[in-house]
Amino acid sequence: MSSNKIKTAITPTRAENYPEWYQQVIKAADLAEVSPVRGCMIIKPWGYAVWENMQRILDNEFKATGHKNLYFPLFIPLSFMQKEAEHVEGFAKECAVVTHHRLEKNADGVLVPAGLLEEPYIIRPTSETIIGEAFSRWIQSYRDLPLLINQWANIVRWEMRTRLFLRTTEFLWQEGHTAHATSEEAMQESLRMLNIYAQFAEDVMAIPVIQGEKTASERFPGAVNTYCIEALMQDNKALQAGTSHFLGQHFSRGFNIKYLSKTGKEEFVWTTSWGVSTRLIGGLIMTHSDDNGLVLPPKLAPTHIVILPIIHKEEDRITIMEYAHQLSQALNKIHYHDRHLAIEIDTRELPGGEKAWQWVKKGVPIRLEVGNKEYTNQSVFMGRRDQEYKNRKSISQQEFLATVVKELDEIQTNLLQRARERQKQNSTIIHHQNDFYEFFENDGGFAYAHWNGDAAIEAKIKAELSVTIRCMPFAQKSQPGKCIFTGEQSSQQVIFATAY
Repeated sequence: MSSNKIKTAITPTRAENYPEWYQQVIKAADLAEVSPVRGCMIIKPWGYAVWENMQRILDNEFKATGHKNLYFPLFIPLSFMQKEAEHVEGFAKECAVVTHHRLEKNADGVLVPAGLLEEPYIIRPTSETIIGEAFSRWIQSYRDLPLLINQWANIVRWEMRTRLFLRTTEFLWQEGHTAHATSEEAMQESLRMLNIYAQFAEDVMAIPVIQGEKTASERFPGAVNTYCIEALMQDNKALQAGTSHFLGQHFSRGFNIKYLSKTGKEEFVWTTSWGVSTRLIGGLIMTHSDDNGLVLPPKLAPTHIVILPIIHKEEDRITIMEYAHQLSQALNKIHYHDRHLAIEIDTRELPGGEKAWQWVKKGVPIRLEVGNKEYTNQSVFMGRRDQEYKNRKSISQQEFLATVVKELDEIQTNLLQRARERQKQNSTIIHHQNDFYEFFENDGGFAYAHWNGDAAIEAKIKAELSVTIRCMPFAQKSQPGKCIFTGEQSSQQVIFATAY
């Protein structure tokens, strides 16, 4: 009995088993793998190259806004964590703790921890405390403010359920930390950095996001306000893609971070922190990829164009390879946004179709097949990753060189437009509680609804539906109405969703 099912490079498909599809895309694209260390991952060269591009672009943005990079120790003294009560309570269950400083063999010849530390060290779950201690020494006067720093680092949070890129025990991130003379300056900084994240998500990652504020129950431990960008994945679950925190004076009082003002008065500083992590790669995968594998926005792709020499006769090898290299050199001179085009020639001894599909699964934006016909005609046979595989076309080399930047920009724009349309189609305004439950018992998505601010209702929805308030969106602030759960007055709509 024949089947009409369309063959895909990735099995299962998104529709059949989304979580397993996600794992298989990572495997097929060779992005990362599970490590022997529980809950941790090995980020492979292709995955790390994507992260390096994210780092490079964001790092330039941070430096352009006056931030300087530095590095703090991985270990944080236990006593530091105890200086801010909400902070230690929020992270206590996720902390990995170092209690010994050497190994010794026991009577059975087995290595065991020895040399008990006088004070245990916490392996960095975030760095507000150790940075707060440094700020207390570095800041003396209003002339030392604002202090704007950032570090690219690894983080350890002991997770029970892990998933590559989305939630791992160890992950990579950047964390910005700033100190200011006034509350207004610190608040402006929090929102400025959130806006940088939002622009990066949309302009570079081609992921539409909603900016807003977290509810009290979802705030970062120790923050006065937490702001976020939220994205909607293809399975209609939300992903928190970045956060920025206004910390008020919580940490400055805990760590005695004071400055002498222009009037000679001693004041506590106002601080912020903000960060994004390798979780962004998970968001990239789940926003754009399809049933044939990874799809990469050109602005983040490690390789923009792969050239695939097609050699049917050995006597054609030299001319075809020379043509491929000449094409590569011409393309490499072309500038695409903030870098030169990155070109790769696949010289592996594999059938052309097999090579092409491997690059499809890795998400390279443009594939160029060049054989004897292309050499003779001075042309290329082009395929774009945002289009069906069969939609390849022949184009003269001259025309391709003249339009390649336009082709890449079209891919970038198409990916953002598709994601925007998907978000729009899976977002709805809900006015009644019954409709709310029906929405999340079916496919779900972003539900805009009025809520009276009661944390008990928030907890009830989370327990019953695994649905949380993702944010109080900035764009919805001036829309009063009635809470769909109580009928009480509500100052604005919030966004509910199931989330990663």
